[in-house]
Amino acid sequence: MGEVHAPIDGPTLLGYVEEVADLLADDGAKRRLVVVGGALLAWYGLRDATRDVDSVERLDEALRTAAETVAARHDLSPGWINDSASQFLPAGFDLAGATILLDHPRLLVVGPAVDHVFVMKLFAGRAVDTDDLRQLWSHTSFETSTQAVAAFEAAYPHEDPDPHLAEWLNSVIGH
Repeated sequence: MGEVHAPIDGPTLLGYVEEVADLLADDGAKRRLVVVGGALLAWYGLRDATRDVDSVERLDEALRTAAETVAARHDLSPGWINDSASQFLPAGFDLAGATILLDHPRLLVVGPAVDHVFVMKLFAGRAVDTDDLRQLWSHTSFETSTQAVAAFEAAYPHEDPDPHLAEWLNSVIGH
């Protein structure tokens, strides 16, 4: 892929997103980012840093342009705010229980319920997601790995059930 850019911690991330919001035209539209992934964990202080902001909602041209301007100012990847996560949206996803992270006159930034982010991380299944799952676990409403797996299977019904997923998840979360 492209060049590697420095990780962004939670407070710095907030500052950059505020800059993006400030650059948006005062055209009466209030855009929205629904932040998931590592950026949400960094925002909550559950991860030291991230390299990008993944939104599950599509970005319009004005938001992309503002993000690219901030990227150029701070030597960030041009796609540091992206909507790549939209393709991994779980079935039944909603914003009930979402947390408002930033409420700017031109940009609303929200973080969905942690349970949604947890099952998305479980679906992604990358090495970095293992650490994120461990960090997220105590913030979810799941009491057992079996409950988390049931939520995962409901969220991604097209996936073949893995009879070992609950056991693997127990090894990750330390149960």
